Amino acid sequence: MTVLITGANRGIGAALLAKYSVEGMGALGTARTDGSLLPLNVTDPASVRALADRLADTPVSTLICNAGVLLDKHWDIDAPYAADIFADTFAANVTGVFLTIQAFLPALRATSGKIAIISSQMGSNTRNTGGSLAYRASKAASLNLGRNLANDLASDGIAVGTYHPGWVRTDMGGDEADISVEESANGLFDRITTLSMDTTGCFQTWDGHDHAL
Repeated sequence: MTVLITGANRGIGAALLAKYSVEGMGALGTARTDGSLLPLNVTDPASVRALADRLADTPVSTLICNAGVLLDKHWDIDAPYAADIFADTFAANVTGVFLTIQAFLPALRATSGKIAIISSQMGSNTRNTGGSLAYRASKAASLNLGRNLANDLASDGIAVGTYHPGWVRTDMGGDEADISVEESANGLFDRITTLSMDTTGCFQTWDGHDHAL
Protein backbone atom coordinates (compact mmCIF):
# COMPACT_ATOMS: atom_id res chain seq x y z
CA MET A 1 0.00 0.00 0.00
CA THR A 2 1.18 3.51 -0.79
CA VAL A 3 0.80 6.90 0.89
CA LEU A 4 0.62 9.89 -1.46
CA ILE A 5 1.47 13.33 -0.01
CA THR A 6 0.92 16.52 -1.98
CA GLY A 7 3.17 19.53 -1.44
CA ALA A 8 6.00 17.38 -0.08
CA ASN A 9 8.98 19.45 -1.17
CA ARG A 10 9.23 21.50 2.03
CA GLY A 11 7.72 22.19 5.43
CA ILE A 12 5.14 19.83 6.87
CA GLY A 13 4.81 17.87 3.64
CA ALA A 14 8.53 17.11 3.51
CA ALA A 15 8.53 16.14 7.18
CA LEU A 16 5.57 13.83 6.66
CA LEU A 17 7.30 12.17 3.72
CA ALA A 18 10.39 11.63 5.86
CA LYS A 19 8.31 10.25 8.74
CA TYR A 20 6.54 7.69 6.56
CA SER A 21 9.88 6.65 5.09
CA VAL A 22 11.42 6.20 8.55
CA GLU A 23 8.44 4.09 9.57
CA GLY A 24 9.05 1.84 6.56
CA MET A 25 5.79 2.75 4.86
CA GLY A 26 5.80 3.30 1.12
CA ALA A 27 5.25 6.99 0.48
CA LEU A 28 5.34 9.21 -2.59
CA GLY A 29 5.54 12.98 -2.53
CA THR A 30 4.53 15.59 -5.07
CA ALA A 31 5.66 19.12 -5.86
CA ARG A 32 5.09 21.69 -8.55
CA THR A 33 8.75 22.11 -9.52
CA ASP A 34 10.98 19.82 -7.42
CA GLY A 35 12.36 17.30 -9.90
CA SER A 36 13.05 14.71 -7.21
CA LEU A 37 9.31 14.36 -6.50
CA LEU A 38 6.31 13.53 -8.62
CA PRO A 39 5.15 16.57 -10.62
CA LEU A 40 1.80 17.98 -9.52
CA ASN A 41 0.20 21.40 -9.68
CA VAL A 42 -3.07 20.97 -7.80
CA THR A 43 -4.50 24.12 -9.42
CA ASP A 44 -4.16 22.58 -12.90
CA PRO A 45 -6.76 19.87 -13.67
CA ALA A 46 -4.57 18.46 -16.46
CA SER A 47 -1.66 18.06 -14.04
CA VAL A 48 -3.87 16.29 -11.50
CA ARG A 49 -5.24 13.96 -14.17
CA ALA A 50 -1.75 13.22 -15.50
CA LEU A 51 -0.54 12.14 -12.07
CA ALA A 52 -3.58 9.95 -11.49
CA ASP A 53 -2.99 8.27 -14.85
CA ARG A 54 0.69 7.80 -14.04
CA LEU A 55 -0.17 6.11 -10.74
CA ALA A 56 -3.14 4.15 -12.06
CA ASP A 57 -1.52 0.83 -11.10
CA THR A 58 -0.27 2.07 -7.71
CA PRO A 59 -2.33 0.94 -4.68
CA VAL A 60 -2.78 4.35 -3.06
CA SER A 61 -4.24 3.64 0.37
CA THR A 62 -3.75 7.04 2.01
CA LEU A 63 -4.01 10.41 0.30
CA ILE A 64 -2.69 13.38 2.28
CA CYS A 65 -3.79 16.70 0.78
CA ASN A 66 -1.15 19.02 2.17
CA ALA A 67 -0.37 21.38 -0.73
CA GLY A 68 -1.57 24.90 -0.04
CA VAL A 69 -0.76 28.61 -0.12
CA LEU A 70 -0.95 31.65 2.16
CA LEU A 71 -0.97 34.68 -0.10
CA ASP A 72 -2.38 37.37 2.20
CA LYS A 73 -0.38 36.94 5.39
CA HIS A 74 0.41 40.63 5.85
CA TRP A 75 -2.59 42.14 4.08
CA ASP A 76 -4.21 45.23 5.55
CA ILE A 77 -7.93 45.70 5.00
CA ASP A 78 -7.43 49.30 3.88
CA ALA A 79 -4.76 48.40 1.31
CA PRO A 80 -5.45 47.51 -2.33
CA TYR A 81 -6.44 43.87 -2.49
CA ALA A 82 -6.23 42.00 -5.80
CA ALA A 83 -9.20 39.74 -6.49
CA ASP A 84 -6.72 37.17 -7.77
CA ILE A 85 -5.55 36.59 -4.20
CA PHE A 86 -8.91 35.04 -3.35
CA ALA A 87 -9.11 33.12 -6.63
CA ASP A 88 -5.57 31.75 -6.38
CA THR A 89 -5.96 30.87 -2.69
CA PHE A 90 -9.15 28.92 -3.26
CA ALA A 91 -7.71 27.26 -6.37
CA ALA A 92 -4.91 25.72 -4.29
CA ASN A 93 -6.51 25.24 -0.88
CA VAL A 94 -10.00 24.10 -1.86
CA THR A 95 -10.46 23.27 -5.54
CA GLY A 96 -7.04 21.64 -5.70
CA VAL A 97 -7.88 19.44 -2.74
CA PHE A 98 -11.15 18.34 -4.33
CA LEU A 99 -9.65 17.69 -7.77
CA THR A 100 -6.88 15.56 -6.26
CA ILE A 101 -9.32 13.53 -4.18
CA GLN A 102 -11.66 13.06 -7.12
CA ALA A 103 -8.84 11.89 -9.39
CA PHE A 104 -7.64 9.28 -6.89
CA LEU A 105 -11.04 7.95 -5.87
CA PRO A 106 -10.69 4.79 -8.02
CA ALA A 107 -7.45 3.89 -6.22
CA LEU A 108 -8.88 4.73 -2.80
CA ARG A 109 -12.03 2.73 -3.45
CA ALA A 110 -9.93 -0.26 -4.48
CA THR A 111 -7.96 -0.15 -1.21
CA SER A 112 -10.75 1.08 1.11
CA GLY A 113 -8.30 3.87 1.75
CA LYS A 114 -8.35 7.07 3.73
CA ILE A 115 -8.02 10.78 3.04
CA ALA A 116 -6.34 13.39 5.24
CA ILE A 117 -6.86 17.08 4.53
CA ILE A 118 -4.36 19.42 6.16
CA SER A 119 -6.46 22.46 6.97
CA SER A 120 -6.00 24.96 9.83
CA GLN A 121 -7.66 26.17 12.98
CA MET A 122 -7.81 29.52 11.16
CA GLY A 123 -10.79 28.04 9.32
CA SER A 124 -12.67 27.41 12.55
CA ASN A 125 -15.55 29.68 13.56
CA THR A 126 -13.89 29.87 16.97
CA ARG A 127 -10.75 31.55 15.58
CA ASN A 128 -12.27 34.66 14.02
CA THR A 129 -9.49 37.05 15.06
CA GLY A 130 -9.23 38.73 11.66
CA GLY A 131 -6.48 39.06 9.10
CA SER A 132 -5.53 36.74 6.21
CA LEU A 133 -9.14 36.70 5.09
CA ALA A 134 -8.63 34.75 1.87
CA TYR A 135 -6.59 32.09 3.69
CA ARG A 136 -9.10 31.84 6.54
CA ALA A 137 -12.03 31.55 4.15
CA SER A 138 -10.26 28.85 2.14
CA LYS A 139 -9.46 26.81 5.23
CA ALA A 140 -13.06 27.08 6.40
CA ALA A 141 -14.08 25.77 2.99
CA SER A 142 -11.59 22.90 3.14
CA LEU A 143 -12.94 21.95 6.56
CA ASN A 144 -16.48 21.96 5.19
CA LEU A 145 -15.31 19.96 2.18
CA GLY A 146 -13.73 17.30 4.35
CA ARG A 147 -16.76 16.84 6.55
CA ASN A 148 -19.12 16.53 3.59
CA LEU A 149 -16.81 14.15 1.73
CA ALA A 150 -16.78 11.97 4.84
CA ASN A 151 -20.53 11.60 4.39
CA ASP A 152 -20.41 11.07 0.62
CA LEU A 153 -17.64 8.46 0.79
CA ALA A 154 -18.88 6.53 3.82
CA SER A 155 -20.59 3.95 1.62
CA ASP A 156 -17.22 3.29 -0.06
CA GLY A 157 -15.54 2.67 3.28
CA ILE A 158 -13.22 5.66 2.77
CA ALA A 159 -12.50 7.59 5.96
CA VAL A 160 -11.86 11.33 5.71
CA GLY A 161 -10.15 13.40 8.40
CA THR A 162 -9.33 17.10 8.50
CA TYR A 163 -6.42 18.32 10.64
CA HIS A 164 -4.91 21.44 12.15
CA PRO A 165 -1.14 20.87 11.96
CA GLY A 166 -0.31 23.32 14.73
CA TRP A 167 1.48 26.64 14.51
CA VAL A 168 4.61 25.32 12.84
CA ARG A 169 8.00 26.87 12.20
CA THR A 170 7.84 26.96 8.40
CA ASP A 171 8.02 29.66 5.76
CA MET A 172 4.27 30.03 6.27
CA GLY A 173 4.22 29.85 10.07
CA GLY A 174 7.33 31.92 10.73
CA ASP A 175 10.25 31.52 13.12
CA GLU A 176 8.22 32.36 16.25
CA ALA A 177 5.76 29.48 15.80
CA ASP A 178 5.18 26.95 18.57
CA ILE A 179 6.43 23.66 17.16
CA SER A 180 8.88 22.19 14.64
CA VAL A 181 7.88 20.51 11.42
CA GLU A 182 9.02 17.20 12.93
CA GLU A 183 6.70 17.57 15.93
CA SER A 184 3.80 18.42 13.65
CA ALA A 185 4.54 15.55 11.26
CA ASN A 186 4.90 13.01 14.09
CA GLY A 187 1.54 14.05 15.53
CA LEU A 188 -0.18 14.07 12.16
CA PHE A 189 1.26 10.65 11.40
CA ASP A 190 -0.39 9.28 14.55
CA ARG A 191 -3.70 10.96 13.75
CA ILE A 192 -3.78 9.73 10.15
CA THR A 193 -2.65 6.22 11.10
CA THR A 194 -5.57 5.87 13.52
CA LEU A 195 -8.14 7.48 11.22
CA SER A 196 -10.95 5.01 10.58
CA MET A 197 -14.62 4.86 9.76
CA ASP A 198 -15.25 5.34 13.48
CA THR A 199 -13.60 8.78 13.35
CA THR A 200 -14.40 9.82 9.77
CA GLY A 201 -15.49 13.44 9.50
CA CYS A 202 -13.25 14.49 12.38
CA PHE A 203 -11.50 17.84 12.73
CA GLN A 204 -8.53 17.26 15.01
CA THR A 205 -5.35 18.99 16.08
CA TRP A 206 -1.93 17.53 15.37
CA ASP A 207 -1.68 16.40 19.00
CA GLY A 208 -4.95 14.51 19.09
CA HIS A 209 -7.60 16.94 20.34
CA ASP A 210 -10.96 17.39 18.68
CA HIS A 211 -11.16 20.97 17.42
CA ALA A 212 -14.31 23.06 17.47
CA LEU A 213 -15.69 23.80 14.02
